[in-house]
Amino acid sequence: MQNLRQNRQSVLIKEITCMTQILFLQGPNLNLLGLREPEIYGKISLDELHHQLKAKGLKNGLVLDFYQTNVEGEMISRIHQAFFNKTPFIIINPGAFTHSSIAIRDAFLATQIPFIEVHISNTYSRETFRQRSYLSDIAKGVIIGLGLEGYHLALDYACNFLSRNAKNKI
Repeated sequence: MQNLRQNRQSVLIKEITCMTQILFLQGPNLNLLGLREPEIYGKISLDELHHQLKAKGLKNGLVLDFYQTNVEGEMISRIHQAFFNKTPFIIINPGAFTHSSIAIRDAFLATQIPFIEVHISNTYSRETFRQRSYLSDIAKGVIIGLGLEGYHLALDYACNFLSRNAKNKI
């Protein structure tokens, strides 16, 4: 009986994981990744980063969705769309919206979608205004200053988080 239960649990977890979509939201100026201040943000383009993450996601049975915008309202609408699509997790680099957008914060509070906030640079070693985030206190976690590796670490966490939640639903 226990073997049957374990097999059923394993199949359900695999089904949930294989259908799981994670949304990567990229904020303003991240479309210039690889070109903009390469000494801070690196030389890899946003498309290259997304390609790396997509390959890693596929290895873990995840479907990744990527969205970049320079417009605050579009980002909010995409969070709302994720809610209606039942997207279970978001990884966001809100860029400068981090320090200014109560509206993006409210979108996360309204939808209750768990998320990780990622920043390529160490915002605490930069200008004072970059040291305040309207999202950090409601995020599952924050990864700051680890370059593009932060996205990979966030994806690892999201995968583990979703797997744990899938086990708890069985």
